[in-house]
Amino acid sequence: MELHDVWFVLIAVLWTGYFFLEGFDFGIGVLTKLLARDRQERRVLINTIGPVWDGNEVWLLTAGGATFAAFPEWYATLFSGFYLPLLVILLCLIVRGVAFEYRAKRPEEKWQTNWEHAIFWTSLIPALLWGVAFGNIVRGVKIDADMEYVGNFGDLLNPYAILGGLVTLFLFTFHGAVFAALKTVGGIRERARGMALRLGMVTAVLALGFLIWTQIDNGDGKSLVAMIIAVLALVGAIGAIAAGREGWSFALSGVTITAAVAMLFLTLFPNVMPSSLNDAWSLTVTNASSSPYTLKIMTWCAGIATPVVMLYQGWTYWVFRKRIGTQHIAEAH
Repeated sequence: MELHDVWFVLIAVLWTGYFFLEGFDFGIGVLTKLLARDRQERRVLINTIGPVWDGNEVWLLTAGGATFAAFPEWYATLFSGFYLPLLVILLCLIVRGVAFEYRAKRPEEKWQTNWEHAIFWTSLIPALLWGVAFGNIVRGVKIDADMEYVGNFGDLLNPYAILGGLVTLFLFTFHGAVFAALKTVGGIRERARGMALRLGMVTAVLALGFLIWTQIDNGDGKSLVAMIIAVLALVGAIGAIAAGREGWSFALSGVTITAAVAMLFLTLFPNVMPSSLNDAWSLTVTNASSSPYTLKIMTWCAGIATPVVMLYQGWTYWVFRKRIGTQHIAEAH
């Protein structure tokens, strides 16, 4: 296996980690309006991800940096062609981070309500747009012979990509509801179970349609295996949450995300960004990659730094592993 193939796999792993971890972050943000009945319950939900949400976003930064260094042509075409949706995602992530930190800085009702609205919308919009973006990457976009995107924003809003956006939105919200059930106690835990069960049913229908569409258009034997694993894991996650086994449900919803992302990257390879105008103009792991020397240096750096980051993040989750409820929330001053 060549180094550019290795880095294609590593970037797929980074995106998988980001969607697995940030997925339930986004889900919790959406559930602050759908599940919580009052401000105290919203504080419970926010506190379930309070110690970890910013660490989860490191996976996005690493995935973007790895793409820039390993596949500069891919990075340039992607960020220029998808400039508007990626800018919206970036602004949402900035506002979302500020909202988490500033929400409790002042006691006024309007102040806190506005930041809570911001948390909801800046969680929902990226969850939707990431699916739209990856749907377009897999489907193919208008790339010319100079490796430049020549389409417009309207071209990105096609039925396949919009379905992909709905899948990520519902899948992340389901993932977040399962996480909420896993991390809380009392009435909010029971309602999170019921919410997860309802969301899971809708997610299963949307995901099945999207994955079958993907398999018919671009799939092979390997992607079919990944699709089957994703579907079975999702069904298992729904069954586990119905049985009150939140831990198993969360693990299986994570497997669903992992297998679904793996399927998308399997259907993509050896392309990194297919051209819908001419197959010969597609960006591939070969024509979009950096020099072998650059990839070699990156491999050494990643081999040293990645285990350290993963151990630290795993320790963080272990420290903050206990459940919380409204009884653990101090009265606001």
